[in-house]
Formats: sequence, structure tokens, C-alpha cells
Amino acid sequence: MIEYADVIVDLQAGDTGKGKVASYLANTGIYTHVMRYNGGANAGHTIYVDGVKIVTHQVPVGIFHNIPSVIGLGCVVDMQLLEEECRMLAEHGFNAPLFIDSRAHVTLSNHVQEDIKDSKIGTTRRGIGPTYRDKYNRTGVRAGQFKDSEWFNIIDTYEYFQSTASRILCEGAQGFQIDIDWGDYPYVTSSHCTVGSACLNGIPPHKIDKIYGIIKAYETYSGFKTHYTNEDNPIFQKIQKIGGEFGATTGRKRKVRWLDLDGVIRAANINGVTDLIINKVDVLEQVDAFRYVHNRLLQEALRIAEFKEKIEYALKRETDIETITWSTSPETV
Repeated sequence: MIEYADVIVDLQAGDTGKGKVASYLANTGIYTHVMRYNGGANAGHTIYVDGVKIVTHQVPVGIFHNIPSVIGLGCVVDMQLLEEECRMLAEHGFNAPLFIDSRAHVTLSNHVQEDIKDSKIGTTRRGIGPTYRDKYNRTGVRAGQFKDSEWFNIIDTYEYFQSTASRILCEGAQGFQIDIDWGDYPYVTSSHCTVGSACLNGIPPHKIDKIYGIIKAYETYSGFKTHYTNEDNPIFQKIQKIGGEFGATTGRKRKVRWLDLDGVIRAANINGVTDLIINKVDVLEQVDAFRYVHNRLLQEALRIAEFKEKIEYALKRETDIETITWSTSPETV
């Protein structure tokens, strides 16, 4: 039976350092399972293990900490890419048990080919949209139609979590700003990127304890949205270079803009965030520029201490966030 679950949700457009935070939390030893609750091979979570950079797309971070990991029914699964990813992880010595909910839909080669030919909004071209479309058209293929492999087992998540005392870390993909309903449509992903998506994977709402919201001290976007930012801004170019802002899945250069605090407050309130982690503050320190948007106006701080103070003051006034943690780039925690 599920004792409790903590949920990680990205409050921006992805690429905020969720993988780092999820790995840190998984390593605390309090969780019995880690579950991915949305998205598919379009995700890219970057983990540094003993100084080695490892990017996962479908496998939850529990694999790095010998914690049984589950790909939930809200995800879509590319079986071929998943086996390749599992093989790569095994070569690095990571072999924790991996399970896939039998109800999760499967991304097939025709989904990928369709996505490659008709990618007008800057998708990752991993076939995610066509897979979710077939799911809702009731013409899709589910993981339950596949057999267990040497890398994973197909399960009923409800029965699995009921069979043992479960303390679950729910790991999200993508971000609230590109959520299929809440995002800047049509420049959105095809899945639900909110805390509610974890509940759709079988987590009872009253069992959720902590909701970890993840953001960066600035914002980035990887896609074809032309009205997002002024790419010629030299400060944004410097942030992009210092922050290493390239998509973990696509390799595309991410567009940069100042932190939209109004958007963060909105996302935090809708998702009920209890704990906020703000990553990559070290990048702003290196460019020595501390700006953000609040009440639809561009605000500026002269020093990092003033920047943090103003951000925290606004968040504590306008949200129910209990703790705010400032962190750095993914290489460190």
C-alpha cells in the first residue's frame, strides 16, 4: 500500500535541472520506488555520477540508486530506445529493477516518422504527439501487449504498489509552461506536466506529501516559438554559453530570457508547490546581471543577495511555498 508520495514538477518549460533534484532526493534513502509519470523519450534528464555526465530519456533516476523504478501509465514508451538506454546504463553499472505499467502506450516507428515529417512547432521528433493522439483515438498499442525483457518487466502498477509498503518519488518530465492544457498552445508538449498527472498514475491525492517545484534563475525554451526572446541580446547569449543551454534530447540551442516570476507564482499556486528549488543561480552570478519580470514589469537587482531577497519576498507573499532552496548548475547539488 502507498504510504506517501512526493512529486517533482517543473514550473517552467523544461530543462530546469529536475534530474539533478530527483537524483538528490532518491539518494536520501527514504523512497522505496521512483516513478516517471508523464512524457516519453522526448525527456532528457542529466545526471552527473562521479563526474561522468549521463543523460536518460525514459528510465527514472531510481536506477542510479538501486531503487526499483516504474514507468507509469501516463508515459509513452519507445521500447527500442528504452532497451538501448538500459544497455547503456548497465555498461555504467546501473541495473536496478525497472517496471513498465501495462497501460502505458508504446511509441512505434510510424509515430516517429510522422513526427519527423510534420514537426512545425519544434518538437523533439521522438513520435510523442502521434503516440498520445493514437491513445486518445483508442487505436494505440499498450505495453501490456509486449513480453517482459531482460531489461524490464510489465506490471499492473496498482497491484504492485498495493503489494508492499511504498514510499514513492514521482518524477515529472517537460514543464508546466508547455503543459498540453496550461501551456502556450500550440507550442506545448502532448502530456500533462502538472502534479495532477501523478494522480492519474494511481497516486491518491491525499497520499501526496511534498510537492517540489523546480525552476532556473532565468528561463529557457527549446522550440520554434518566434516571439519568445531577443536572441541578439548579448547578455542572453552569454547566459546561453555559460549555462550550456542546449537541449539534452535535441541538441538545439535553447532560447534565453529573464525569469518570469509571474509565471512561476501562477504555476506554483496551481500545482500546490510546498518546496521550491531554484537552479543555476551561479550562471547569473557569472554574467553579473540579475533581472526578472514581476507584475508584468522588468525588475532589476544590483547584487545576487538583493535578487534572492526580492524573489523570496514575492514568493512568500503570493504563494504557499514553505521552503526555497537556491542551487547551482547540474554538475553540483
